[in-house]
Amino acid sequence: MKLVEKYREQVGEFVDVCHQLARKGFVTSHGGNLAWKLKDDLILITPTKVYKGDVEAEDVVFIDPAGSVVEGTRRPTGERPMYLKFFTERPDVVSVIHCHSPAVGALAILKGENWLMRPIFPEAIIEIGPVPLVPYAEPLTEQLAQNFAPFLQKHNAFIMENHGLVMMTRGDIRWTMLLVEELEGTAQSILAALQAGGVKELLCQDVVNLGNVMRTRDLALCGAPGVNTSLEELYFGS
Repeated sequence: MKLVEKYREQVGEFVDVCHQLARKGFVTSHGGNLAWKLKDDLILITPTKVYKGDVEAEDVVFIDPAGSVVEGTRRPTGERPMYLKFFTERPDVVSVIHCHSPAVGALAILKGENWLMRPIFPEAIIEIGPVPLVPYAEPLTEQLAQNFAPFLQKHNAFIMENHGLVMMTRGDIRWTMLLVEELEGTAQSILAALQAGGVKELLCQDVVNLGNVMRTRDLALCGAPGVNTSLEELYFGS
């Protein structure tokens, strides 16, 4: 049985998320890409040079952890080195989305403070965590993949300087898409607040209290398992 048939349900969800990114304007032209680790030795990934709004089941590609194509008629995205690094360095990660959502994109070119590293909204603090700025590098290069190295163990979401957003989670591709939407909404609110006079962030004790909520709900901190000890350490370094 072909993999596209064996994993029909997952392929359908993967294609739906591609289309959702396109409908929302989070990708344009051939930009953006997605990857979903179906098994330790099998990754579902988007093809290169296909608008995400046009991706169909026959376009998706299955690769192994070395990046070799296992099944598919198209070539995988040129950002393959970046995804392979993610899955190698963070074996807990299951799915990843890279896109160019407009408000997060604005923060990727904003001078001054990276407001996504600050505690603004409870939901984003609990479900996403602080979002560091990864230094710019030429797209489709090994250097771009390497620029993530200092941040990969502590964080699950990343602003790519002058480029876009990467979101990774331990959940399926649909859950990762939900967090992409959440972060885009947070970025929109930050930009509106900056225009209106400034951003008001939560206090350290507020963040400590959110940590209590996470423990009550048995929610995991962002980053690789065991790397981060508390929300307040993530946001305030204490």
